[in-house]
Amino acid sequence: CAPPDAVVWPQAVGQVQELAALCYRCRVPMVPFGTGTGLEGGVNAVQGGICFDLSRMDTIAELSLEDFSVAVEPGVTRKALNSHLRDTGLWFPVDPGADASLCGMAATGASGTNAVRYGTMRPNVLNLRVVLPDGRLLHTAGPGRQARWEPGDRDGLGGGHAGTHSLAPRRKRAAGYDLTSLFVGSEGTLGFLTQATLRLHPLPEAAAVTTAAFPSVRAAVACTVQVLQAAVPVARIGGCRGPVVGPGSRGPGARLSAAFSHPEFLDEVMVGACGRFSGLELPAAATLLLELHGSRRGLAEQQQQAAEEIVRLNGGSGLAWAEEPEERGRLWAMRHSAWYAALALRPGCQGYSTDVCVPISRLPDVVVETKRDLQDSGLTGPMVGHVGDGNFHCLLIFDPQDPAEAQRVHAFTQRLGRWGRGRPGGTGTG
Repeated sequence: CAPPDAVVWPQAVGQVQELAALCYRCRVPMVPFGTGTGLEGGVNAVQGGICFDLSRMDTIAELSLEDFSVAVEPGVTRKALNSHLRDTGLWFPVDPGADASLCGMAATGASGTNAVRYGTMRPNVLNLRVVLPDGRLLHTAGPGRQARWEPGDRDGLGGGHAGTHSLAPRRKRAAGYDLTSLFVGSEGTLGFLTQATLRLHPLPEAAAVTTAAFPSVRAAVACTVQVLQAAVPVARIGGCRGPVVGPGSRGPGARLSAAFSHPEFLDEVMVGACGRFSGLELPAAATLLLELHGSRRGLAEQQQQAAEEIVRLNGGSGLAWAEEPEERGRLWAMRHSAWYAALALRPGCQGYSTDVCVPISRLPDVVVETKRDLQDSGLTGPMVGHVGDGNFHCLLIFDPQDPAEAQRVHAFTQRLGRWGRGRPGGTGTG
């Protein structure tokens, strides 16, 4: 990890502007920092410079229940926002696992376990307040969802009317450049995201979680594809144990039928690791964790008809549904602890996270080929993934003091990255 030369803790957007302008004039590198939960090394100060720790900017503002939107600063995390929204009937569903900064999630274009039902960060960010490298301030989707500059812009792009209207974004954005999408996923390279206006969603009337064990990795992943093709309303698909149905606060739209929020996948190595780490008894088999959101009546229909039938047709077993929210929380806590569970497989070793996304139609073959490559390479690499959107991870655990093993890890990640990027519609970060 490359440390910065200095760290600053601005507490207001004006301070960020002043510091950025000073660094810009002196040609000093700037590194945005939120909560530090990312595993990709994006906050490494590879050229030194100044780290802008934005965690003290933690205001939640402009909550509009009627517009289903809220504005948050970089110090606001996913869990903090949902705690703030607890009694409103709304929530923010994008869940990458870690309790990350919401502005950081926008900067990285985060996905997560709920992406099948609610989308990734990109469609859930309505507006961004960005401090550009030279200290200027930009709202990417101001009144009418058109980008505008704050007073004092030096090139006249703002038309002189910035700051005279409400910042509440409108949903339609047919006019003007879509600058919001430009900055979502920019990884801090284009500016500091000092506020994000987010799209909120109604809490489901009810939620149901179950796990299913499969005889092979291919069967588990193929089941995910078939569930999505059959339009079973999944909220999330993942890998875990023990089912749950839990009521949520009734919000707008609670009469919708059931919907899959996310399917999560764990291979047998990860299932064993998570079971031991979390103290749960899990079958040593490839596992899917499935969650449904919707009305209680809709959930019952989807459970008994589509989801269970498809799981059994693919050789799945152990399907059961439970009703206690606490149990559902334990299941997802187990899934979210996958990184630490993987590290516990080889105490004293290091972890290397990979990230590949391919078209869902190609997912079963890609996962099987990746599993075979891991075994042929003699590497410890439990697999986990948000397979509902074609995304999976190999968490490689290796001894950095063993040059031969480190070289095998490097060669494997190169092949994996080429595998993802070499498929039409695929992507990969190694």
